[in-house]
Amino acid sequence: MARILIIDDEPQIRRFLRISLQSQQYEIVEAENGQQGINLTATEQPDLIVLDLGLPDMDGQMVLQEIRQFAQQPILVLSVRNQEHEKVMAFDHGGNDYVEKPFGIKEFLARVRNLLQCFANVSTPTVEHQQQGLYINFASRKVLVNDQPVHLSKKEFALLQTLLNHQGRLVTQQYLLKELWGEHHIHDTHYLRIFIARLRQKLQDNPIEPRFIETEPGIGYRFIGKDSESELSANR
Repeated sequence: MARILIIDDEPQIRRFLRISLQSQQYEIVEAENGQQGINLTATEQPDLIVLDLGLPDMDGQMVLQEIRQFAQQPILVLSVRNQEHEKVMAFDHGGNDYVEKPFGIKEFLARVRNLLQCFANVSTPTVEHQQQGLYINFASRKVLVNDQPVHLSKKEFALLQTLLNHQGRLVTQQYLLKELWGEHHIHDTHYLRIFIARLRQKLQDNPIEPRFIETEPGIGYRFIGKDSESELSANR
């Protein structure tokens, strides 16, 4: 049973969506404002998010950006805003589909089914990660090393999260540069070396005997998985 989070400040819209989605055997979670929606995304781990842009506490475009800082679930934007620039902005901020209000419920349900099917095999990153004295909360962007808080810039945190999303697997330099700096910077490997060095320093990670970030010279980087960590300990 897929769990769907509805973020909309209009009770009648939430009720209509809840009844329609429950008739298709979906489990429903509701939020009436943006911050509540962000928090429920972190705690409830929904399989899909339906997001209105006109929220009382913060603009839905900002909510979209905040959610994309720590979650990769499909997001269907549902809004009265029909201007092209709003749609483009929503897609640029990480939205996966866009439906204008008023809408037909049959088309809406078809789009929900399509997104759930497309993302069925995509794993959802965990909200928290703990490993060898390192603690990370992706929702609050809180990082501790040996119980001491560590400040990471947005780019450093994004780099750490991208590596962790592929934990135990090699991530190429080109992939990281494209994800974090854009296609025009896929050859600017010096950016990456600088940020990796800063990240290692803040995580107290020795590049010669790494606990977290491993380098494949000339190719990319790997965040050492917990299984790999156990194997290393067993081989010592």
